Amino acid sequence: MASKETEGAPPSKPVPEAGERKKPFSMIRTFVLADVITLCNAFCGTGAILSSMLYLEKNERGAAITAFILLPLALVCDALDGQVARWRRKSSPLGGDLDSLADVVSFGVAPAALGFALGLRGGWDAAALCYFVACGISRLARYNVTASALSDETGKVKYYEGTPIPTSLLLVGVLGAAFSMGKTGESLWLGSMELGPWALHPLALMYVVSGSLMISTLRIPKP
Repeated sequence: MASKETEGAPPSKPVPEAGERKKPFSMIRTFVLADVITLCNAFCGTGAILSSMLYLEKNERGAAITAFILLPLALVCDALDGQVARWRRKSSPLGGDLDSLADVVSFGVAPAALGFALGLRGGWDAAALCYFVACGISRLARYNVTASALSDETGKVKYYEGTPIPTSLLLVGVLGAAFSMGKTGESLWLGSMELGPWALHPLALMYVVSGSLMISTLRIPKP
């Protein structure tokens, strides 16, 4: 959520204008501790994607377990970066965008990749997973654009419009339960059916529901 790192923090230093000579690694020099934690969020999400790919290729149980561990760690980092920014009262020009991009990786692409690796590989399944990721991206873009309008006089956002993208970890929890019971691949819960040219696992519909809630106008109070 783009604005959470900057709530309560002093204005960040302006980005150098075009044509101004920049110091080597000037972008990295703008990073503050909260940004590093945000990048750890993206690191965990990327690791979960790669672990899912490894499980898909070699069926190594440990790879899937690694993905299931990394995604909750990504959530911890996502919650911690905003707290650290407010505690240190420091933010960078890139903080908000870093947070949104990291969330797309960890709570959009990674849960979709994990679902695909565990058995949601039919044509309709793939469409559902792509829809889910697109909804997550749209949800974050809308938040970035409307955050100021949703803020009160103190600058704090009063509510989320649509469910936050980290709620996708509920899907990961369902997949984790199925994985622990050996219900993956051909044994995936609810089975599969043929609809026209493609197969559909009904379990993939939970991604459609999650994505639709993210782009809805449902108001979720922000703590």
